[in-house]
Amino acid sequence: MSIVFMGTSSFAVPSLDLLLANGYDIVAVVTTPDKPQGRGQKVHASPIQQAAAAHGLRILQPTNLKEAGFVHTLRACAPDLQVVVAFRVLPAVVWRLPTAGTFNLHASLLPQYRGAAPIHWALIHGEKETGVTTFFIQEAIDTGDILFQEKVAIADQDTAGSLHEKLQQAGAQLVLKTVQAIEAGSCKAVPQPYVAPALLRQAPKLRSADGQVQWQQPAATIINFIRGLSPRPGAWTRIENQFIKILAASLAPQVVLRPGALQSDGKHYLHIGTQDTAISVTELQVAGRIPMPIQAFLQGHRLCVGQVDG
Repeated sequence: MSIVFMGTSSFAVPSLDLLLANGYDIVAVVTTPDKPQGRGQKVHASPIQQAAAAHGLRILQPTNLKEAGFVHTLRACAPDLQVVVAFRVLPAVVWRLPTAGTFNLHASLLPQYRGAAPIHWALIHGEKETGVTTFFIQEAIDTGDILFQEKVAIADQDTAGSLHEKLQQAGAQLVLKTVQAIEAGSCKAVPQPYVAPALLRQAPKLRSADGQVQWQQPAATIINFIRGLSPRPGAWTRIENQFIKILAASLAPQVVLRPGALQSDGKHYLHIGTQDTAISVTELQVAGRIPMPIQAFLQGHRLCVGQVDG
């Protein structure tokens, strides 16, 4: 089969690599245009562009997916199938183009956690299991007929970063399985099961502004929130007027503090009060600095008592 692969982030790279390793003909890779990033605003290629370039593949970087020139180029590639992993919303003129269709890999067990941040929200809600789904794209986002699903357990210590790695590997295997089944003509798509709207959990995109810790919540809820936003965009608070991301923490059930109150011996631990007990911060990041264990942070801060600033 001739395949057009569409993706941007590192989540998509194992899927592209595995298809190539299994001899599939990737006639083009579609990704986002290069864009400036970081403090220096240097232009960087997406992880998928870097991977495609390393394999010598044809790379397309449209700014507008509906633009006639891009659609003409895509049509000239004559793909039998399009595979989409961590990309953008496709217009119908694009996803309807291949003869065998266009399918997407999503990092949840659909229909739960439709949206841009399924990994983060599964952790925030304290799920013990998630997974990956391949489905044919249709008009409404993340609602197409399901091809295959694979469950993945969530460990108590998982963060968005570690779960991302688990799911991108499981997802790559599911992408390969899906392509093989479509090629063999043995793939049967089924509609997504109905779930009452009140029971559906959505996964909208998370931004830095969404990451402020609400210390009036229970400790277990805050721990899940920290896990779900670590390492990016990061759960944050302000201590001594410093913007601080909390990257890792554990429950401190024997410690009782008022919400947002600080307790520390100045060397080994930092407790912050919650609605019911407290959490013990184990890793954090001060704005403009690299992540550090709590002991390294306390070496530079005379912090024994006080209150978070917000």
